[in-house]
Amino acid sequence: MTWIDYLVLFINAIFTLLFWLVIIAVILSYIVDPYNPVRRAIDSVVDPLLAPIRRILPPIAGLDFSPFVLLILIQFLPRIINSLLQTLR
Repeated sequence: MTWIDYLVLFINAIFTLLFWLVIIAVILSYIVDPYNPVRRAIDSVVDPLLAPIRRILPPIAGLDFSPFVLLILIQFLPRIINSLLQTLR
């Protein structure tokens, strides 16, 4: 394996972790107190990623769709980055 292959694996792992952190943050927002240390830790990672999306896409009828948009971006960004890295070979 080349260094590019390892970098692709690392990028995929990071984006997979982010994907699951967003899903966990959404679930915890319904069932756990906002001052819970676990929720605060996860929110400290997820909220900075959601903030720019929330500025562009305000809540619609009281529903926040920014996590959904972030999940879509998390699915596409590693594919774009990995395809760009594959051109370095």
